[in-house]
Amino acid sequence: MLSFMRTTVTLDPDTEHIIRQRMKERGVSFKRALNDAIREGAAGREPTRYETPTFEMGIPAVDVTKALRLAGELEDDALIAQIRRGA
Repeated sequence: MLSFMRTTVTLDPDTEHIIRQRMKERGVSFKRALNDAIREGAAGREPTRYETPTFEMGIPAVDVTKALRLAGELEDDALIAQIRRGA
């Protein structure tokens, strides 16, 4: 089953010129010239791999293996202080 999508494309003047030139050289429609240009541009291109940069941050001041416990303790302290204030 073939599926087609109709959409509006706004081309920059330089890319419009490329498509119009292809139309004239190859004797094809605007649609064909645009589709061929997209296919040719995408063919053989391998996806670029993105690597997340990492940085040395030194020795942590807090044992991060117990960070959740520490966060819980800090939250408990804040709640106790809030209750004592009557809030």
